[in-house]
Amino acid sequence: MTANTRARPVHAATTGPPLRRLGHLLVRRRRLVLSLALLALVVAGALAAAAVPRLSLARFEAPGSESDRAQAELAARFGTGSPDMIFLVTARTGTVDDPAVEAAGRELTGRVGRADGVAEAASYWTRGKPATMRSEDGRHALIVVRIPGDAGHVRGQVLPRLVPEITEGAGPLEVRAGGGEEVFRETVPLARQDFVRAELVIFPLAFALLWLYQRRAMAALVPILAGVFAMVIGLALLNGVLPFAEISTFALNLTLAMGLGLGIDYCLFVIQRFREETRDGKDRAAAVAGAVEHAGRTVLFSGLTVAASLAVLFALPFDFLRSFAYAGIAVVIGGLVAAVLVLPAVLAAVGGTMLPKRPERERAFWHGLATRVMRRPLVFGGLATALLLTLASPFLGLRFGVADDRILPAEASSRQTQEVIRQSFPAEETDAIQLVSRGPVTDGVAPYAASLSRLPGVAQVDSAAGSYTDGRRTGDGDPARFRGEGTWLSVVPSAAALADDPVRLVEAVRSVEPPFEVLVGGYPAELSDYRASVVDRLPLVLALMLGVTFLVLFGMTRSLIIPIKATLLNVLSIGVMFGAVVWVFQDGNLSGLLGFTPTGTLDPSIPILMLCVAYGLSMDYEVFLLSRIKEEYDRTGDTEEAVAAGLQRGAPLITAAGGILALTFAAYATARVTFVQMLGVGMAVAVLVDATVIRAVLVPSLMRLAGPLNWWPVRGRGPTTAR
Repeated sequence: MTANTRARPVHAATTGPPLRRLGHLLVRRRRLVLSLALLALVVAGALAAAAVPRLSLARFEAPGSESDRAQAELAARFGTGSPDMIFLVTARTGTVDDPAVEAAGRELTGRVGRADGVAEAASYWTRGKPATMRSEDGRHALIVVRIPGDAGHVRGQVLPRLVPEITEGAGPLEVRAGGGEEVFRETVPLARQDFVRAELVIFPLAFALLWLYQRRAMAALVPILAGVFAMVIGLALLNGVLPFAEISTFALNLTLAMGLGLGIDYCLFVIQRFREETRDGKDRAAAVAGAVEHAGRTVLFSGLTVAASLAVLFALPFDFLRSFAYAGIAVVIGGLVAAVLVLPAVLAAVGGTMLPKRPERERAFWHGLATRVMRRPLVFGGLATALLLTLASPFLGLRFGVADDRILPAEASSRQTQEVIRQSFPAEETDAIQLVSRGPVTDGVAPYAASLSRLPGVAQVDSAAGSYTDGRRTGDGDPARFRGEGTWLSVVPSAAALADDPVRLVEAVRSVEPPFEVLVGGYPAELSDYRASVVDRLPLVLALMLGVTFLVLFGMTRSLIIPIKATLLNVLSIGVMFGAVVWVFQDGNLSGLLGFTPTGTLDPSIPILMLCVAYGLSMDYEVFLLSRIKEEYDRTGDTEEAVAAGLQRGAPLITAAGGILALTFAAYATARVTFVQMLGVGMAVAVLVDATVIRAVLVPSLMRLAGPLNWWPVRGRGPTTAR
């Protein structure tokens, strides 16, 4: 046989599981992989920079709801609708009824109405001086403004021109802007500033913690760079979604927290496995391939779990929540690419700089802890469960409400405007409930308006038949405003009713029997329908999330019992998270320290988002730990030893990764937007509880109690697979 025809030996790089072969390929092509990764980072950076200014804050709307249809009818048939913003007008001297002030107010109202983008403007002076649009001391009056178009058009094009034009140089009047659209417009830059501030805090602290854990500068730097890679790739992918969907500005904050956290988590897991493979005597190429084979599989399952949990948000017809699904899934993709494709090439090139300078000692603490817990699983498990249930108990007092300007800091100008309106005006003219007839109306308007005005919390009802208060006619009707193809009525709530429970007021209005078919709309009705739509879909969200993650864990473990146990433990950690959120943000504890204003309720959007994110991240750590336990069980066939060995090898990594991820979220406790603070504090609590009490105590307790049932219906391959 000649040299050219001599049979070649089968090389390890061309045999074995697909992930092992991928690892060998990445080692051989490391220069190409690193060059492509650098190019991808540069391109993605440009796309990410273009995406950030295009993020906005979606309105709290329920598409297809009664309030949504009412707004469409008002615009189409009457050329009107709910005000999008307001101007609070203050007389510099005297009252708003002084002739000079009134003349200036009428002129200002006309100027607002003629501004580009404004469809309608009305004021205290042009509507016949209703008491609901004048402050009780007579110093303030309101101009209400309707601006058609989507949120991006209103906040990005109209308001930046309109607000400075109207609020500067108003002669005898001082003018301030407020209302829902102005509140949201101010929220966007604050959320971006929170993002930058968090970056300045998180990166140096994360590096310090990673160095303390890894004891090598390169091993601390590479996971942070992987987190940056995940963030940039995630934002670049959002750039491709923006033409088709509205993405919330808050998604930027989630991108930072999850991108950095998941990038670090996934890379730590791969680096740790690379160190173990090297310690077992393998050369660098084989160690990289082994890390990709074992840790890469776990990372892929983890990413799939987190992405599946976030994808559940697509089941909700709300742009605000869907935007977090887009952002979260994009970040997971970036994290997986960094850990499974780019990091192995880095390890192949400079892996020696990530190895410990001295041989690592086996961490006997975790093995010993697991052994002690499994000797008395009922005692340890019972005490841990009791502690977590106690911490979760405030969740029983959860009250859903709606967000308002108090999500902003006290110094925000739009919030200050709203504070004056809350304290000085007897009613909320700008937040009127609107009732639109479904067809022509001949009579019945007057008695219907009188009945509505008798409801607790209603300050006044305006209609074509007249204005009514406490069942009495107190003013003339305005046929030009309220008649067209049918009619509509404006139910003006008192300030106290809106501050107390606007949803209950909407329900009361809807309970009054109308003499003709009506649709109920207006801002309070929109909030009511939005909240109802979100809460009504909670069972669907839970079912999808539990079902999808169950299937992912079953695919990894081939066990039915382990996914059920993991689900129960994750629900427990999420309960603690919600207990903390209710105790802090609903009940107001720590409000002085964190600098926010509690309202006594929580908007349902943020808890649902936190539920999906926290559940996915909890499963992330569950996958990390179970992969080590399953691997040890396949090697030994001994469940207790597998749990102890798995905890010994996995718990230090999970604790370190969890601490860094919790730090990433906790940095947002300094945010100035309450939504961002809530997300940061709640997620930090969930991650810490999950990475400590759940994984260190409850997992070994339940694994010990279940015994052989852990692996039912497939008990595992046992010691026959040992190499």
